[in-house]
Amino acid sequence: MTSTDGPSDDAGDKGQGLRLLAVTACPTGIAHTYMAAEKLTQAAAASGHEMKVETQGSIGAENILTDNDVRRADGIIVAADKDVDLSRFVGKRVLSVGVAEGIHHPEQLIERVRRAPVYAGPGTRAGDGGASGLLPTAVAGGGGERGAVYKALMNGVSYMIPFVVVGGLLIAVSLALGGHTTPRGIVFDTPFWQHVNDIGTIGFTLMIPVLSGYIAYAIGDRPALVPGMIGGWIAGHGELYDSKAGAGFIGAIATGFLAGYLVRWIKLVEVPRFVRPIMPVIVIPILSTTVLGLFFIYVIGRPISWVFAHLTSWLGGLTGTSAALLGVLLGLMIAFDMGGPVNKTAFLFGAGLVSSSPEIMGMCAAAIPVPPLGQGLATVLRRRMFTAPERETGLAALFMGCFGITEGAIPFAAARPARVIPANMLGGAVAGAIAGLAAVTDRVPHGGPVVAALGAVGGVPMFFVAIVIGTVVTALTTVTLMALGNGSAGPAEPAAIPAPAPSAPSALSGYLTERTVRPWLAAESKEAAIREMAELLAASGRVTDVDGLVAAALAREELGTTGLGDAIAVPHAKTNAVSGPVVGFARSASGIEWGALDGTRARLVFMVSVPETAAGDEHLRILATLSRKLMDPGFRERLLGAVDRGEIMSVLGDIE
Repeated sequence: MTSTDGPSDDAGDKGQGLRLLAVTACPTGIAHTYMAAEKLTQAAAASGHEMKVETQGSIGAENILTDNDVRRADGIIVAADKDVDLSRFVGKRVLSVGVAEGIHHPEQLIERVRRAPVYAGPGTRAGDGGASGLLPTAVAGGGGERGAVYKALMNGVSYMIPFVVVGGLLIAVSLALGGHTTPRGIVFDTPFWQHVNDIGTIGFTLMIPVLSGYIAYAIGDRPALVPGMIGGWIAGHGELYDSKAGAGFIGAIATGFLAGYLVRWIKLVEVPRFVRPIMPVIVIPILSTTVLGLFFIYVIGRPISWVFAHLTSWLGGLTGTSAALLGVLLGLMIAFDMGGPVNKTAFLFGAGLVSSSPEIMGMCAAAIPVPPLGQGLATVLRRRMFTAPERETGLAALFMGCFGITEGAIPFAAARPARVIPANMLGGAVAGAIAGLAAVTDRVPHGGPVVAALGAVGGVPMFFVAIVIGTVVTALTTVTLMALGNGSAGPAEPAAIPAPAPSAPSALSGYLTERTVRPWLAAESKEAAIREMAELLAASGRVTDVDGLVAAALAREELGTTGLGDAIAVPHAKTNAVSGPVVGFARSASGIEWGALDGTRARLVFMVSVPETAAGDEHLRILATLSRKLMDPGFRERLLGAVDRGEIMSVLGDIE
């Protein structure tokens, strides 16, 4: 248990040092995490205070704060750009800010934490940074609202992915090993495979409320989890608002954000002291769940039901139009919301005519697997554009696509809707049009290659041609839109500081040599400097594709500057354009504009690259060591003052 007695307002003013704790974390890479930790430690020592810092980097939490540490602490600084659980700090003064504040203003943070409000638990505000429980730190630390929205969305997607994968793969396995076709659809040979399919269906059923619930959780903390999940369940069950199809993942995103911000708004309401203990446990969940549920059923659900009914009626009037046009329309609808009302309208339209007009179901069947197959193919074609978990999800999506499980593409669409949904729709339209022109038929209400394997498709060759072309169109459109969007829709490598290790007889030995050190750069811009550094790294013999290395490093810059402040830049890339870990170092006489938060121009430039298969914990630890050493002003001065390559190598040899 932590003490509920915070320090007095004049703690530290009478000569005694404070016992301070801190947590530092950043969502991409690790350099900022460790730089903030080092700065806070240095500032505390200079002021005569004790400081212990827990770092939550890409290699996990280190120097973890114990219950005894918290019990003795006079204040806690949370300098983070990702969710940090504050529940262990109840009863202590807590100041929550962005990680950049820890790097650039550590002295001010130490001064501010002495008078920060005492954190009373989830549902209350933590310090003057404004963090609440697990509130995204982009909001807590004064960051932009766009960052907070994106982080909340990613929080929901990350928790949803296992449900998509487990549910989809179980359904696919049951179809492959225990299913056969009938005029009513695919049925199972034994109760065992039916049960496997049912378990997979439960996973898919839970996928939507989990997405909604954890979006809400990231915004409004634990009190928002219940309304978020129940709201997502309502969104996924159209029968609650007289619709034959639920609102799907788009509805879940809406309920997640509505629940999260509704809970945050309720938290702002002043209530009597005796009511406060039950607010996060009883009052807020019940009130927010009731309001959100009724709002969705009576306000949002009615339009969804109306759209569903009128789309079905509209499609019924198109049966006499050209097959290609109808295929385009059905393909667009199938791929739009992947299980939502628009998708279900097209599917049920085709299923209703499966006996009299099987060619309409054939168009749907060709479009159904295109979104997951296209997104899975995109992760194979341009691996560096996707995170490691996304690449794993891509493989699962390829498998699900083969079994006609369109929902396999939902994690990608939820993360990057503006890029993925148009790509899915274009590919689905192409597949539907080709199937329509070729008069492909499907005699069961299901889609994907599995129905052809089970003998339900007429015109099998053209059926596969339609799927393949639609898949390729989706994949190429996805990577093109992501490239045009500069990767802003999602991180290419969220923990993408691979971390090699430079030089001499130090902790960085073997990765940085005299061949990859240049006393002075000729480049005057960031882009030119990255190319010059890539050419310098090529002297190691470990760069197989200079242009590929440059492209990977520039793509990483588009996700956020690697200018760390204090005249330091550490551009980095994880790419198979290098055959082994390699590090280079060079200096700029006049400094290069690198977009650092403190406005300094980069004069000390380290470039780090590792192959995708070599990004282990040891490399991350080496980069953490480098980051800490660069926080030493004396070390930086010696690097800047070194007269030649030999003296630079001698200085770098001090890194341990």
